[in-house]
Amino acid sequence: MDGIKALTFDTGGTILDWHTGFRNSLAAAGETYGETRDWADMANQIRRAALKRMLNLGKDAAPSYNFDGAHRAAVDEVLAANEMDMLSDPERHWIAYDVPHNFKCWSDFPAVLPRLRRRFICASFTILSFRIIIDTARANGLSWDAVISCEAIGKYKPLPEAYLMAAHFLQLEPAQLCMVACHNFDLDAAKAVGFKTAFVRRPDEWGSAGAPDPTPNPAHDIIVDDFPTLVAQLGA
Repeated sequence: MDGIKALTFDTGGTILDWHTGFRNSLAAAGETYGETRDWADMANQIRRAALKRMLNLGKDAAPSYNFDGAHRAAVDEVLAANEMDMLSDPERHWIAYDVPHNFKCWSDFPAVLPRLRRRFICASFTILSFRIIIDTARANGLSWDAVISCEAIGKYKPLPEAYLMAAHFLQLEPAQLCMVACHNFDLDAAKAVGFKTAFVRRPDEWGSAGAPDPTPNPAHDIIVDDFPTLVAQLGA
C-alpha cells in the first residue's frame, strides 16, 4: 500500500445505511393507510430496481437521469408491484428524494474520517447524485475532501472510464488511489484499471436478507470488518 495518496469511497451502502432509511419510510407511509407489507423486502426491491437503472449507465448513450431519477422510478415500480398505488405524489417524492438525501451513515465511520483525512485525500466516489452526497454529508457531519459523482463523468461504475476519470480529477495515477467499498463489483473494476482496493464488510447493508455478495475477493489488498480496523491497517 506504499504510495497511496487518496482513498475513494463508495458511499451508498459502504457509508450510508439505505436499507433502514427506505424500510422505515415505507412502514410510515403504509401505516397512514393501514397497510402491512414486508417493508424490509420492499426496501431491497427499491435498491435493486434503482441499481439496475444506474450500473453501466452511459455505456451506449449519454445519461438522461441521475440517481434521484432512478430512485423515483424504482419507488413507483415497487409500489405498483406491491399494490401500494394509493400513495400520493408528495409521499412518493418523500420516499424517493427526501429520505435518501437524509440517509444515516454507519456508526463506525464519522469518527475515522478525520483521522484518514490527516494522511490521505478522502473522496466520495459514487454513482449517487452530487446532491445526495452533499445533503447526507451535512446531515451526518461528514467533511469530504472531494465529491466525485459519476453524474459529472457521464459514465457510471463499473465502467472503467469512471475510475480513470476519478484519478484524473485528483491528478493522481490509478496506483496512487485505493478504492474502499463493500461491493466486489466496484472493487474488481477499480483494481482492473490499477487502483488498490480495500473491502470493508457491511453485513447489515441489505438488512436481515444479507448482502448479495458478502464474500470478499481475496485479491483485494485489504479486507476488514469495520472502519476502525481499516484505519489501523492503513497506519492512520
